[in-house]
Amino acid sequence: MRLAVFFKKYCNFGYCFFPFMGWIKELKNPAVLKADLIAGITVALVLIPQSMAYAQLAGLPPYYGLYASFLPGMVAALFGSSRQLATGPVAVVSLLTASALEPIAASGSDAYLAYAIILALFVGVFQLLLGLLRLGVLVNFLSHPVVVGFTNAAAIIIATSQISKIFGVTVEKAAHHYETVWRVMMAAFDHTHYPTLAMGVLSLAILIVFKQFLPKWPNVLIAVAVATIVSWAFDFAGKGGAVIGSIPEGLPGFSFPEASWSEVSGLMGTAIAIGLIGFMEAISIAKAMAARTQQKLDPNQELVGQGLSNLVSGMFSGYAVSGSFSRSAVNINAGAITGFSSIVTGVVVGITLLWLTPLLYHLPQATLASVIVMAVVNLVKIEPIKYAWKVQKHDGIVSIVTFGLTLLLAPHLENGIIVGVLLSLGLFLHRTMRPRIALLSRHPDGTLRDAKVHDLELCPHISMIRFDMSLYFANTGYFEDTILEQVAAHPEVRYIIIDAESINHIDATGEEMLHSLAKALDESGVEFLFARTKLQVLAVFIRTGFIKTLGEDHFHRTRSEALKYAWDRTYCEHEGCTANCYLARGKVAEVEVPVPASS
Repeated sequence: MRLAVFFKKYCNFGYCFFPFMGWIKELKNPAVLKADLIAGITVALVLIPQSMAYAQLAGLPPYYGLYASFLPGMVAALFGSSRQLATGPVAVVSLLTASALEPIAASGSDAYLAYAIILALFVGVFQLLLGLLRLGVLVNFLSHPVVVGFTNAAAIIIATSQISKIFGVTVEKAAHHYETVWRVMMAAFDHTHYPTLAMGVLSLAILIVFKQFLPKWPNVLIAVAVATIVSWAFDFAGKGGAVIGSIPEGLPGFSFPEASWSEVSGLMGTAIAIGLIGFMEAISIAKAMAARTQQKLDPNQELVGQGLSNLVSGMFSGYAVSGSFSRSAVNINAGAITGFSSIVTGVVVGITLLWLTPLLYHLPQATLASVIVMAVVNLVKIEPIKYAWKVQKHDGIVSIVTFGLTLLLAPHLENGIIVGVLLSLGLFLHRTMRPRIALLSRHPDGTLRDAKVHDLELCPHISMIRFDMSLYFANTGYFEDTILEQVAAHPEVRYIIIDAESINHIDATGEEMLHSLAKALDESGVEFLFARTKLQVLAVFIRTGFIKTLGEDHFHRTRSEALKYAWDRTYCEHEGCTANCYLARGKVAEVEVPVPASS
């Protein structure tokens, strides 16, 4: 009984475990069913060539991309909260997969394939646990500047990794990606395979022309079809051109690869990176579509859907997947209404695996490389980095450093992300260690403003201070030093009033500091007062006895009350005084308004 109540309260039982029940009844409407059928088929026509291209980017045989497109997309649609999110192989996750596996196994080897499957399982378990424990907030540790910097660098790495396939050259991979690219360029000068280059240029031209002038046409499908026909007609494979070749017919079977923990434990770090990066990509796309369709989106439920899709991908010979921006856009623009469109997409992929794989034999590798280049070129965006710099230079620095290190450290991409996250957290900590502290005085308009900013005169006996940050272990020293410096610089001060409006939280270190500070001020003949203290902070003061120690009459609802308390117990005849004490003397009308941001 208690378990049922728990699920009802926290999961809304049916929706938590079977979210597809929210839309499956809508399929009784013929218009909805027709729209989803058309959208599902349309996405499949884009997904089939894209998935094979991304599998190659991950260092896997092309048909592994089809395996990762068959069941995972269906599972994500059934158990995720987004109706239009198209899940399957994506460029960034494929690159992260390759970067994790290439140092430990030869590309295409049995060990490499096994590790790719295990990595997908790890990603699935990580995402599923986050979703079930409702820990989707952990994704917020990947700040927007970090993601922007990483995505730009990853797009460049992905695009440049395809140069060798477009020029038809092969080189030995170096320790760093930029070194490998240099070797490819040197090899291309002397050993370019011109039929391959021509096929790559033809494919790029088709993709660009149709995207520019006929955007509603399936440019990827057209490029693949034309290139495959040309390859077959002119015996491209016989002239030394690389083609897809034979693809095993049939659906992937259920299996678990064999590997010891010592062999795969090193993949956990990359699994976490893929789990977070992949989910961030998926949820950002899902949020954009939810805003457009006015549908409910649950990030934790989406984590469950993405986690299950990765688990299923690993169980059926696929690799790590995520939500795709391009295919999701195709899905919603094609009229998809429910998750059934993704079911249709998976069925079309299954039909392809069963009966249509011979048609893909002559598909040139250079064409798949062109598809990848065109897919990631739009990920290179400098404007978000410039915007982050305008908002906060710290954010701009984080974005630029993440971008540079990701490029420099490739193929070890996770290191760029880790450094970016640590730098982002470090700079945040640095900013909060010395927050803004304003000495307030009375402005001619009647409000209390920052005396330094507005060049206002201060009262010699009463000092009102606003602390613009929660009080916690990293900034308690700065707070205490500022108060004591104020007392030392103005020996006539008899009252320190803390405007606590901006203090939303206080930890044990901050509370302990206030105890010692109040004692030090009392010994100096200075009374410590608080105004506009938040309820959650007052609750801490009540629990710890700080209110009782300081005295309940030292805590006031408004700054005016605190000022009156101080004025009634002091005396100020400072000539020309326009400071806080004037309000208590009744010479300025009572005004209690939020302090403007500029103050």
